[in-house]
Amino acid sequence: MVLGKMQLGSSQKTTLVFLCAFVTAGIVLSTMVFPFWNLIREDVFEEVTILNNDNGVCYVETKDDIPKIIEDCLLNSGDVVTIKYGEGLAWATVVSP
Repeated sequence: MVLGKMQLGSSQKTTLVFLCAFVTAGIVLSTMVFPFWNLIREDVFEEVTILNNDNGVCYVETKDDIPKIIEDCLLNSGDVVTIKYGEGLAWATVVSP
């Protein structure tokens, strides 16, 4: 064996090939099949009317046809407020009464 040179055995080469294939497959899946930017949702602000207050949980209807739930809500049915929610999500927060 010469100093500075490392010899890999057959099983080590096979392990290295499988490791590289696994990492490559992970990179392909993370960028093409499930892109990271799908986790970051755009915030939507909308003026809505409180439909119902059920013991501190308010329900509103939004333009995206997904009913939103607002927890720790002190508003009454019929109050008009501005809410903020993530695109496609079912919960929201009150921005201004």
